[in-house]
Amino acid sequence: GCLGALDGTYINVRVPSKDRGRYRNRKGQVSVNVLGVCDRNMNFVYMLCGWEGSAADNRVLRDAITRENSLRVPN
Repeated sequence: GCLGALDGTYINVRVPSKDRGRYRNRKGQVSVNVLGVCDRNMNFVYMLCGWEGSAADNRVLRDAITRENSLRVPN
């Protein structure tokens, strides 16, 4: 059966002009990455916010599973 779902999205933000390059996503918008994970009942069980919009999905996911209070991936 399904354990849950994992996806990321962008949220548009305002940042100082000197930082805009790092926060510009592949669509050209200035944003932060948000990673959300829900269980099979569609309840959020993990959120990671704040990565620059230019950060690759695999970089955000790697951070989520290696940090303290990390995303736990079942075996």
